[in-house]
Amino acid sequence: MKYLELYENGELSRRIKEAYRRLAACDLCPHACGVNRLKGETGLCESGKEVRIASANVHRGEEPPISGTKGSGTIFLSGCTLNCKFCQNFPISQLRNGTDLTVGQLADKMVGLQKKGVHNINFVTPTHFTPQILAALYLAIRKGFRIPIVWNTNGYESLETLALLDGVVDIYLPDMKYCNNDVAVKLSGAKGYTEVNRRALPEMLRQVGHLECDDDGIAVRGLIVRHLVLPEGQAGSPDTLAWIAENLGSATHIALMSQYFPAHAAAQTPGIERRITSDEYAEAVEALEELELENGWVQEEPE
Repeated sequence: MKYLELYENGELSRRIKEAYRRLAACDLCPHACGVNRLKGETGLCESGKEVRIASANVHRGEEPPISGTKGSGTIFLSGCTLNCKFCQNFPISQLRNGTDLTVGQLADKMVGLQKKGVHNINFVTPTHFTPQILAALYLAIRKGFRIPIVWNTNGYESLETLALLDGVVDIYLPDMKYCNNDVAVKLSGAKGYTEVNRRALPEMLRQVGHLECDDDGIAVRGLIVRHLVLPEGQAGSPDTLAWIAENLGSATHIALMSQYFPAHAAAQTPGIERRITSDEYAEAVEALEELELENGWVQEEPE
């Protein structure tokens, strides 16, 4: 694991200090709220100095190379840098349900999941707690932590925060949600999402490369891009897939998801108040095939 080298040469310690320094005028995500989280101020994510998690469990519902045969050690962080009206995990992301932990307690969660035999530690919606996760990793390494780290993100990432993660994260699992900024603002409150997202993913690819698996098909390193098809073409699926093919390459692994349903506030939001149709998903699959993006996974068409 590359993070062991960072631990040994002192670079991980330096990055922890830098990450916490940035909490004083928080700019960890592209919203750059500028609040002093070290003093308890909160911005859009409503998070302060302490890390909050909703759960830390063995999860078997991720992509096959992530869940594998023994499961993924999934840690759901409370809060989010987006406000998606259709979020299926809104009690965690929007209501911030969860428990505050010290970084030592978070490290213990990581080591405890490793002892259960999971293939990786999978941080879900982690960006706003980057300093705390880095600090927890430092402590976990001292307790024998040695498995890959998955950064399971909405894709709204700044290059400066990704620089802190270079060599720390083994597997990036980002969303590509939108190719239209007006839609991104309307549905997720994400100003400039398209440009931010399209800067972030090439950097993720530069850091970890395309997906690599061991002899058992378990991911050890690399990039997997998730794309959720939305009603009425609001995710811009054909355009998004074309961008992936041109900018990340045909070797990119893509999880093309059909599982959308109108959760949270979606039922009251025109245009996303219903499930997607089989034709809408088929259009995205057709684009995938025409672009010869053959690596990854498709789901069953909705009924």
